[in-house]
Amino acid sequence: MTKHEDEFFQKNNELSHELSKYVIEHPEMDSLLSGEGVVVFLPEFDPDLREFNMRMAREIESEGDGFIITAFLTSKVNCLNRRVQVRPS
Repeated sequence: MTKHEDEFFQKNNELSHELSKYVIEHPEMDSLLSGEGVVVFLPEFDPDLREFNMRMAREIESEGDGFIITAFLTSKVNCLNRRVQVRPS
């Protein structure tokens, strides 16, 4: 794993932690996120991470592994009360 990939995985880990807190506060999201889906963060505030995650999403989609849940994040502050899109892969 390259240094950049390691940084991207760390950033995604931080966003996943924020998503977990958001789901606890908004239990209606739990049913949306259950199952075999994959959450892909597309942060507008971090274009490099966004592109990295798009590449990962394309790989997941090409392998036909479940469905993709895309979280569009527009800012770091309260980033998870933003638009979420679910689509089958």
